[in-house]
Amino acid sequence: MSKIEINNVYKIFGPKPNQVLDMVKGGSGKDEILEKTGHTVGLDNVSLKIEEGETFVCMGLSGSGKSTLIRHLNRLIDPTDGEILVEGTNVMNLSKEKLIEFRRHKMSMVFQRFGLFPHKTVLQNVGYGLEMQGIDPEKRNSVAMEKIEAVGLSGFENQYPNQLSGGMQQRVALARCLINDPDLILMDEPLGALDALTREKMQSLVLKIWKETGKTIILITHSVEEALLLGERLYVMAPRPGRIHKEYKLPFAEMGLNQDLREIKKNSEFSSKREEILSMIWNMEEEIMGKEN
Repeated sequence: MSKIEINNVYKIFGPKPNQVLDMVKGGSGKDEILEKTGHTVGLDNVSLKIEEGETFVCMGLSGSGKSTLIRHLNRLIDPTDGEILVEGTNVMNLSKEKLIEFRRHKMSMVFQRFGLFPHKTVLQNVGYGLEMQGIDPEKRNSVAMEKIEAVGLSGFENQYPNQLSGGMQQRVALARCLINDPDLILMDEPLGALDALTREKMQSLVLKIWKETGKTIILITHSVEEALLLGERLYVMAPRPGRIHKEYKLPFAEMGLNQDLREIKKNSEFSSKREEILSMIWNMEEEIMGKEN
C-alpha cells in the first residue's frame, strides 16, 4: 500500500462546481467552461501515488495546480470529485475532530511565508504545537530544543523572529513542522523567498532531515534545479487546467546526501534533465501565450 494515493481528483472553483463537473469530464476546455459557467478548473483528473520515505516534488508554471494539489492532502482544500487516501484512509471521510488529530499528528506543512508568531521567541514558536496539546513546559521546551538544534539554530532560541534573517526564520518554521514528529512533511514553495546562497543551504538541510528521519517529504517548487536536487520523483504539471504532464525518477537527492549540491549541478545528466524540463516548460508557456493572443 502506498503512503498516499490521489485518485482521479478534480477541483473546480466556483459557486456550483458539481454542476460543472460533467462538462469537465466530458472534455470541455477550461476557457469554454469559464466562459459558459464562470467556473475555473483547478485540477483535471489527477492521479498519483507517493511511497513511504520518499521525497516527492511537483513543479510547473503558475496555474498548474501545484499548491491546490498539496492542500488536498490535509484538506485545506476539498476536491470536487475524487479520492485522497493516506495510509489507506480516505481523508474525506474524517470527522472534524479526527481531521484535527490527523493534521496534528500525521502531517505538518511549511509555507513560503514563514508564519511565525512575532511576539513569541524561537523556542516558543517551535514548541507551539506541543503547547496546543497541553504538554507541560519542561517537556515541551526539551523537545523544542532538540528540533532547534536539528536545524542549526542553537543559541538563538530566545530570539524573536524580527531578530532573525529570512533563512533563519525558515529554519524555525521547519523546526516547528518537526515538533509533532509527523510522518508527512508538506512544503509549499518553502524556499522561494530566500536568496540563492541561503536557499542552497536550506536545500542541504532538507536532504539532511530526510536522511536522518526517513520522513515522507512532498515539495512544491517553481525552480527546476531545486526540483531535480530534492526529488526522488518529480511530476511536472501542465497548467490551465492543472494536470500531470510528465513523471521523472531521479538519482540526485540520494547523491545529495553525500555530495556537495554545487558539484551535482555540474553532473552531465543533471544538466541534460534541467535543459529538457526548461524546454518543456518554455513550450507550455509559449502555447498558453499563443492561445491568449
